[in-house]
Amino acid sequence: MPTSFHQSVIDELRANEGKVGGPFEGGDLLLLTTTGARSGAARTTPLGYVRHGDALLVVGSNLGGPRHPGWYHNLLAHPVVRVEVGTSSFEALAVPAEGARREELFAHVVRAAPGYGDYQARTGRRLPVVVLERAEPEGWEGPREVRTLADKLLEVHTWLRGQLRQVRAEAEAHFASPATAGASPGLGLQIRQRCLAFCQALEFHHVSEDGHLFPGIARHHPHLTGVFDRLADEHRTVARIQGELAALLDGVAIADPVRFRAEMDEMSAQLNAHLDYEEEVLLPLLADVPWPPAGPPAS
Repeated sequence: MPTSFHQSVIDELRANEGKVGGPFEGGDLLLLTTTGARSGAARTTPLGYVRHGDALLVVGSNLGGPRHPGWYHNLLAHPVVRVEVGTSSFEALAVPAEGARREELFAHVVRAAPGYGDYQARTGRRLPVVVLERAEPEGWEGPREVRTLADKLLEVHTWLRGQLRQVRAEAEAHFASPATAGASPGLGLQIRQRCLAFCQALEFHHVSEDGHLFPGIARHHPHLTGVFDRLADEHRTVARIQGELAALLDGVAIADPVRFRAEMDEMSAQLNAHLDYEEEVLLPLLADVPWPPAGPPAS
């Protein structure tokens, strides 16, 4: 739970379109909502931020304390976060910067807000610099209109395919870069965070289908029992690969990028085939179901 002081800052920011008075008056503050690494509960934290081009940067300063703040551990476990800045609110992928890029971004932060340099001087740990990127894959547009449940399913599938393509493209670029070619490089945090976010989104989608969508359709189409048995089997296959990827991503440093590449190849083949089949059999059944669903009739 936020402290009473933090909660008062959160309430003031939300009530005043991202502006706050007192000791933070005139400062750039955002609200970062993470998912608890152990609890799974939403945690909202007010943080200072610095703009860098189109990106927002936050620093795990913890006021120069000896440990990383809780929100940083949360975003390593659950990379998709919610950002509220000014009157805008959006989902973002949280990616800690590494190596020379971290040094460049931290120098930029200190030029904009010198206090972070003081925090760094107080502690022996390297303060994490986290880049908050909008969560949509590159080039994402989605369907023009979402009027039916078929449109919604296709929108989710398009998003998942886009995320998978982006993870694979970033991994291949990493393997081919001059700094890693010919070596046995680990995977960068950018790839780890995006892949972990993809895996978690895919798991949520499949659990929702198994728990709600498929049983609802099956009740109206009992002759499709074999179709749903096949889809359930494919979910289990994808879940196995997903579990193997999650095990590889368990640590911040990835020790076996060759195995990661093989797992991603298998995931790509299995998932794309599964999505193709699901669209073939389900889209015609969902084309007349309105989305969002109609509410209960007024009493």
